Amino acid sequence: MKITDNKFVATEYELFVDGENEGEMELMERATSEQPMKFVYGVGMMLQKFEENLFGLEEGDKFEFTIPVDEAYGPYLDENILDLDRSIFEIEGKLDERIIFAGNIVPLMDSEGNHLNAQVVEITNTHVKVDLNHPLAGENLHFKGSILEVRKSSEKELVELLGGNGGCGCGDDCGCGSDEEAGGCGCGSGCGCH
Repeated sequence: MKITDNKFVATEYELFVDGENEGEMELMERATSEQPMKFVYGVGMMLQKFEENLFGLEEGDKFEFTIPVDEAYGPYLDENILDLDRSIFEIEGKLDERIIFAGNIVPLMDSEGNHLNAQVVEITNTHVKVDLNHPLAGENLHFKGSILEVRKSSEKELVELLGGNGGCGCGDDCGCGSDEEAGGCGCGSGCGCH
């Protein structure tokens, strides 16, 4: 069975980004046969270019492709680094240090009600500096892997994979849902979720 719209797909892969030295690659994420990335093709769960490169493949097929920055998560933008008033993150005058700490991904909402994920960069006495860039912004994404399974998706899988349990199917239980337009997985992985 070939990968087409609404098919359930399970894949193992390695995701690399360009290393600091020319020709060098840095492994960012791995989905294994034991913990594959699972998704329903064509419903907007994955990067468009990721899906385009898998279209028509079958179980057992191998793949290797690169998604350039402008077709992945875009360039890294300095204007996406914001200093927000610390009080936004406080409850009864206290910062929840189990959630708000440097390096953690926190959910935010903009003035128009859009959900965003932001990485906490720095905490001061007055402000919390956050980075709204996707963790893989500014990176070319190099995928190498194979298709483990392709089949018709069940109604239950559609519900689960499309946000019924909030999972992105990457195996990281990272909390990414299909409605996360700007944030990525939240776990810092590059599983291809929006």
